[in-house]
Amino acid sequence: MRGEPRRPAVAGTFYPADPKRLNALVTDLLAGATGVMLADWTSPEAVRGLLVPHAGLVYSGAIAALGWALAGLIRPTTIVLAGTDHQAWAQGVGVWTGGPWQTPLGDVAIDDALAAEIVALGVPFAQDDACHMEEHSLEVQLPLLARTCPDARIVPLGVSPRLRDHAGAGVMLGKLLAQKRAGGERILLVASSDMAHYPPASICESTDAELLEPLLRLDADALRDLEAMAIAANRPGLVCGLCGIDPVRVSLAALVEMGAHRGILLRAATSADAGGDPRRTVGYAAAAFT
Repeated sequence: MRGEPRRPAVAGTFYPADPKRLNALVTDLLAGATGVMLADWTSPEAVRGLLVPHAGLVYSGAIAALGWALAGLIRPTTIVLAGTDHQAWAQGVGVWTGGPWQTPLGDVAIDDALAAEIVALGVPFAQDDACHMEEHSLEVQLPLLARTCPDARIVPLGVSPRLRDHAGAGVMLGKLLAQKRAGGERILLVASSDMAHYPPASICESTDAELLEPLLRLDADALRDLEAMAIAANRPGLVCGLCGIDPVRVSLAALVEMGAHRGILLRAATSADAGGDPRRTVGYAAAAFT
């Protein structure tokens, strides 16, 4: 598949558009992630997936950098990026099948063959470049991804809130990716989501801690139910527990099919930790799945 490149939609807002400024920011963020340790993990290759946040890099970049620093140790050949379709443009899961994604730091190539295979899975997967054109949830990953995994290709997936069968989509995707990995391909699945939105910092931290528990044990149904309970509890300022719960639910089901059995939290924080207003915060977390 070949097509027109995707041009940056949020350069200059979510991250610097100037290459020198962006390069300096990425360098600083990754310098702060040098403490990523494998702990008791057997090897970087045991990591099948990651969770990373997708806010402006000045707010969530320090947390996202932890995930991408680990990705650099894994050295994947292909990264499947599952992101939020905030505007619900896609019907289910929109697969990018066009040209490379441009960034101020250079282009990121597409794994055309794998993208075609994911489209061939059928409903709810479908070719849909349009749902990606203005969406930021995957674009903001690219400066860090391009630095730590410069030879990797990507397959961008936009997961819509209109998707009905998250588990079914995840199983389909996970079986395909497991087959590829069993054949020796170094494929990494990365889900993009921020955590709790807009409560005061203390409520953000406690809500995130609650939701990370089922997320790290790969229990997508419990995660869905617990988020619904948190919203129903009318916690001050809380409008959602994960703005990317749809790609996360799909990714968790896929990771189970890929053989993952646990998630390991790399770090959690809030926008207040990066200098934001502590009365109105957003939560961020980075995790690895083995």
